[in-house]
Amino acid sequence: MIRTALDHLTPPPSSKLLGWHLLDARPAQGWVRIGFDGKAEFCNPAGFVQGGILSAMLDDTMGPAVFVMTEGKLYTATITMMVNFLNPAKPGPIAGEATVTQLGKTIAFVEGKLMADDGTVLATATTSARLVEAAKALR
Repeated sequence: MIRTALDHLTPPPSSKLLGWHLLDARPAQGWVRIGFDGKAEFCNPAGFVQGGILSAMLDDTMGPAVFVMTEGKLYTATITMMVNFLNPAKPGPIAGEATVTQLGKTIAFVEGKLMADDGTVLATATTSARLVEAAKALR
């Protein structure tokens, strides 16, 4: 697998809870693929992974796309995030993909999606995020 700035970052507890793990990355294109564990503990009464958990997975995919693209120099603080829930998410492996669509001086725009193991798109999202120097954000 390709080496990225994420290799030197200790995942925060929230990422560990979600089962976050890097699957693939193309730093020059601002693209990442992240794996998550859709745990039974994350399910709503209908037996599907709750939407807030899916939103957290999307957020935890889109931010790293910027971090990887900037070689770990810039961290993101979410300003807005729009999520579209397309299909119910059954417990099990979930993959997130994100692409930086525009990287400005102070704000980044990113698109993301979550997929089930069979390729079914579960949710899509867009975000605008304030850019923060990683040295200041990760103290």
